[in-house]
Amino acid sequence: MGGHGFFGGPTSMQANAQAGLPFAEVPDELRARIEEVLRHEPDHPTPDVSFSHSRWDRRPFGLRVFLTPHAKGLLVALLLVIVETGLLHVGPLLTQLSIDHGVLAGDIGVLVAVTMAYLGAIALSTIASFLRTRFTGRLGERLVYELRIRVFSHFQRQSLDFFTSEKSGVLMTRMTSDIEALTTLLQEGLVSFIVQGMTLLVITTYLLILHPGLAFVCLVTVIPINLLLTLWFRRVSHVGYLQVRDRIAEVLSNLAESLAGIRVIAAFSRRDHDVARHQQIIDAHLDANLRMGRAQALFGPGTESIGIIAQAVVLLIGGRMALRGEVTIGQLTAFLLFLTSFFAPVQTLVQLYNQYQQGSAAVLKLQNLLGAEPTVVEKSDATELPPIVGRIRLEAVTFGYDVDNPVLRDVELEVEPGEVLAVVGPTGAGKSTIAKLVARFHDPTIGRITIDGHDLRDVGITSLRRQLGVVPQEPFLFNGTIADNVSFARPDTHHDELVAACEIVGLGPLLERMPDGIDSPIHERGASLSAGERQLVALARAFLAKPRVLVLDEATSNLDLQSESVIERALDRVLQGRTAILIAHRLATAMRADRVAVVDGGRIIEHGTHRELLALGGQYASMVETWERHASGTSPATEAAAQ
Repeated sequence: MGGHGFFGGPTSMQANAQAGLPFAEVPDELRARIEEVLRHEPDHPTPDVSFSHSRWDRRPFGLRVFLTPHAKGLLVALLLVIVETGLLHVGPLLTQLSIDHGVLAGDIGVLVAVTMAYLGAIALSTIASFLRTRFTGRLGERLVYELRIRVFSHFQRQSLDFFTSEKSGVLMTRMTSDIEALTTLLQEGLVSFIVQGMTLLVITTYLLILHPGLAFVCLVTVIPINLLLTLWFRRVSHVGYLQVRDRIAEVLSNLAESLAGIRVIAAFSRRDHDVARHQQIIDAHLDANLRMGRAQALFGPGTESIGIIAQAVVLLIGGRMALRGEVTIGQLTAFLLFLTSFFAPVQTLVQLYNQYQQGSAAVLKLQNLLGAEPTVVEKSDATELPPIVGRIRLEAVTFGYDVDNPVLRDVELEVEPGEVLAVVGPTGAGKSTIAKLVARFHDPTIGRITIDGHDLRDVGITSLRRQLGVVPQEPFLFNGTIADNVSFARPDTHHDELVAACEIVGLGPLLERMPDGIDSPIHERGASLSAGERQLVALARAFLAKPRVLVLDEATSNLDLQSESVIERALDRVLQGRTAILIAHRLATAMRADRVAVVDGGRIIEHGTHRELLALGGQYASMVETWERHASGTSPATEAAAQ
């Protein structure tokens, strides 16, 4: 397989510039800024990660279940709130004492004592507030930290079909917007709810102590109507905020899809259509928020009006009682001050209830997410897969992404240790599905797959993947350096070993061209590298992982001939001594394999060496004939005309 050398063509910088992409190397001014940020980045200890494919908290997610392990911390916070609230609202009582026993009695000593007590209460309340804010802030951050880890771990635990059935933008919403709504509830809402609730309790107690009759009039005026309004708002907001969360998910989903497909949108001049489509989604989000805005406009001012009416009623009744001498001026003043303080937390609770409803909608969305079970399940008694030789068997395997529409039917296949098997066939025949089943990204519907006699469903997923390498058709590179991506499976690899792995697969010229060699940063998804360079990095990553079994899913299908020649030379080194399954789009790759399996209609219709299948004169021989005809530049139409 000749060629003028992969790196003899245009560089990745030139190719990306022609395609309208950023150039490969990071500009000097940006590099300096990156280094400056890294210098000021604080050191973080290595996290203590505990991850399992079979054991995790399967209880339905909810605030009660989530907060129960932190009951002691919440109790401390409650005690601090009680102390803070009691000290904060002792003012009206001190005001009553100063009026009745100081001002009216002309006793300056009482006024001085009350003033000192007032200042002391303020100082103690400030200290209690500081301690409560500091403690609850740290507790809230810890709760959110645990929730983010739990959601992210749940994503990692899911099978591949979960990510094909769910839009990435929706999943991003669960991790961002929904958790942010819950964060606000945990860090501010719940604590404020307790503070305001305790405030109401304390003030109600003070009101009953001052004058039970006036307190009864106040409560009868306020509570029934507020209760009816709250029940109405609860019903409306439960539905409304769920709609808001759904609309936010649609906005982020459409944004993620548009950013990922910006080249196609630009190439077909569909930017105006894309903007119009996004505007429709934004309009739906706006309508959902406006509906909730109207409900809030009725709920908030309605409760505020009730409070003003209650104050007027108490002032009228209490004033007449003061004229008749049934209450003192100090008592009425203290009562009105308490009443003003009473409605302030009522208004705050109205706003907090609105916040609580938003958080409840987020809790419901997270509950549905965390309740999703992976389809590829690790058994609780799964055994560790011992070091393998690499004998793979598919025994009467039937599988379909849709149960009623099998992709593979009764497939029997065996790969010997150290053997390279190429799987070829038309598009949609089931080639890539075989690769996914061997990697246990899915489980067979019927039949079983074994490695060295071990059923893949009986072994630990981690112990299997540790000995199995996968190179997909579109290799994914992470944001970071070339070294970060090559060492992904073995992060503790020595620098010299990383460079050696890159040299073996043919990345030497690229490393020489990059300013920092293997430590040069690459753009997100490796966009600053050419397709061939990305594939070589993926091969170096697989080579360094030293798997006993390697699965390559059409690893050369998107490459030109020069790139393909370099990749195939790298494959010769990577595959040496390993069992490998090559999902081959190009027959040149299949010809290099020890054996070839031809898949069509979900079944293996031919199986043997390249020579054996040519001699058979079946579908593989026809595919090779067609490929050779195209390679020589002679089309079937040309041959027919010549005849």
